[in-house]
Amino acid sequence: MSKFALNTALPRYLRVEQERVEAAAREYGLDFFPTIFEILTYDQMNEIAAYGGFPSRYPHWRYGMEYEQLSKSYEYGLSKIYEMVINNNPSYAYLLEGNSLTDQKLVMAHVYGHVDFFKNNFCFRSTDLDQKGTVIDPVRKTSSYDPDRRWIDKMANHGARVARHIERHGINKVEDFIDRCLSLENLIDPWQPFSGRAATRKPDEEEDETPVEVPRLRAKEYMESFINPEEYIEAKKRQLARDKPERKVPERPERDVLGFLLDHAPLERWERDVLEVIRDEALYFVPQRQTKIMNEGWAAYWHSKILTEKILDASEIIDYADNNAGVMATAPGRLNPYKLGVELFRYIEDRWNKGRFGREWEECNDLDAKRSWDMRLGLGRQKIFQVRALYNDVTFIDEFLTPEFVLEQKLYTFGFSGRNDRFEIESRAFRDVKEKLLFSLTNFGDPYIRVIDANHQNRGELLLEHQHGGVDLRADYARETLVSLVRCWKRPVAVATRLDNKPVLLRYDGKEHSMTPYKL
Repeated sequence: MSKFALNTALPRYLRVEQERVEAAAREYGLDFFPTIFEILTYDQMNEIAAYGGFPSRYPHWRYGMEYEQLSKSYEYGLSKIYEMVINNNPSYAYLLEGNSLTDQKLVMAHVYGHVDFFKNNFCFRSTDLDQKGTVIDPVRKTSSYDPDRRWIDKMANHGARVARHIERHGINKVEDFIDRCLSLENLIDPWQPFSGRAATRKPDEEEDETPVEVPRLRAKEYMESFINPEEYIEAKKRQLARDKPERKVPERPERDVLGFLLDHAPLERWERDVLEVIRDEALYFVPQRQTKIMNEGWAAYWHSKILTEKILDASEIIDYADNNAGVMATAPGRLNPYKLGVELFRYIEDRWNKGRFGREWEECNDLDAKRSWDMRLGLGRQKIFQVRALYNDVTFIDEFLTPEFVLEQKLYTFGFSGRNDRFEIESRAFRDVKEKLLFSLTNFGDPYIRVIDANHQNRGELLLEHQHGGVDLRADYARETLVSLVRCWKRPVAVATRLDNKPVLLRYDGKEHSMTPYKL
């Protein structure tokens, strides 16, 4: 796949529209990075999309596969990419050549909503970089700051690093290791940047151990060598060192499995560098996974507000409504993050405008009074800006999804019916809908895996633990994950879990897989 330079020159008519949309967004109070729009052909858009929105990434076959999938999907009319935007400072956004002018305005307004979210939502502060391109402490004392996020440069540097290793060790060897690392990229701690702990230490940065002190008998200076002979002191030091209990590694369960492997696995230098690249990029994309519903809902809210109130004239409203309806469309059995996010933001705004919150509202049991409740507080706009800054999808849904909203939006849970051999609606009850939605969002639906012991049974084996949440591990996924972990650890690896409600130990020794009963 070819790489190309970004072209910053927009046609004049699009530059004029960008300035209009940007001015309108600022009037509404949106605060965003400088945003550079590029106009791309279909092939270029698919190429950028295959790289995750970046013009350059490390070389790997999966990007070519994703490009082919996107290209075929477009050719057969199954999908079409209208826009992409990067969490970068300045932010880069891409417009598709051939879109109508109304589409381009919609995309621009949508992009400014995204970039405002990137800059102000707390989750994205974990992607701030220092002057050396290293992620810095995301905890800030003020809400007003100008983060440095040169991720386009950092991704290009990652590509150069991996390319050097390919030149030295061969593409097959490096790509095989990248394949293994990519199968582990979700084994990270999404909150590690906020934990207050430093990033992974290199092996040569281990803390010095405290020297062993031997108690000495009191003696005058001229008798010191007789009362406390050096041979006795050295022998006592060796004895104390032998008797000193070994420190368990890790001292407490470690959720950042990739970080633990970087610290402790016997990797070659090039392997450690590649694994660090994979981990850095996995952490970069975490905030986007944590805020998919909020981010898309926020951008949809503002593109609708900006276009209908500031930008479009009467002749463009029908085209806009048709395109917007396609974005907001929902299908049975599928969750549309645009639709859920924008409706929930509008619902919050309406509640805070009318004063439908607080103790008095919660304790009111009169349905007629609640239907007509309107204290005309006008706090809705202020509230949604606060929500945009301080919440992620899980807390957003947990706090603001209400029985009234579920009923109004006709939400339900569904599942596969073995009796009828098809997917069917299971429940429309508020509690069931909320619990299933939160369950699917928590940890992105991935299993919780933690490192428990790096010297299991004193054999140098790596022991992991699956925190069972009611769903068993998929056997085929677990086996392949253990194979990838053994490639990095270079010793047998096991994971303690539950299958069919029985505690078991899944183990791979480099040749064979085994499953044995295990006491958790």
